Amino acid sequence: MVVNWLRENKVAAGILTVLRLYLGYSWLTAGWGKLTGGSFDASGYLANAVANPVKGPDGGMVYSWYVNFLEGFAIPNIDIFNTIVPLGEFLIGLGLILGCLTTAAAFFGLVMNFSFFLAGTVSHIPTDLFIGAIILFAGYNAGRIGLDRWVVPFIRKTVFKGKTTAKQHA
Repeated sequence: MVVNWLRENKVAAGILTVLRLYLGYSWLTAGWGKLTGGSFDASGYLANAVANPVKGPDGGMVYSWYVNFLEGFAIPNIDIFNTIVPLGEFLIGLGLILGCLTTAAAFFGLVMNFSFFLAGTVSHIPTDLFIGAIILFAGYNAGRIGLDRWVVPFIRKTVFKGKTTAKQHA
């Protein structure tokens, strides 16, 4: 019942638009600040995440697999991360604000927030995760008041032309 309301109701679309704009502004400004503020360097952040991992009550690492990922992949490829983090934040924000490929923007926002969370950053991340999950679960309706109103049907018509979907069978 709540899921149907979230995914199909026009009032829900309006509420989702407000949530989308709020979260999008947060992502856009974070990315823009990194893109225009000189050279962004995540190496200190990642080194700190490795040196001070999230620990459980017993003092042991909670996400040792994530620390291994940071040590074995992220830090050796820091130039890639120095590019994709600010660009990703900016594009997630842009997608959410414009309501263009909204579910993709929400999904990648959740991926980035979980990455920051696993590295030990809390800040406003729990709120962002909650809002991002609502937007993602709402699907198309989250971008109904936005460019998705035209982009999604265009993609369905051009990419999936001639193919039937489950919704068409219903």
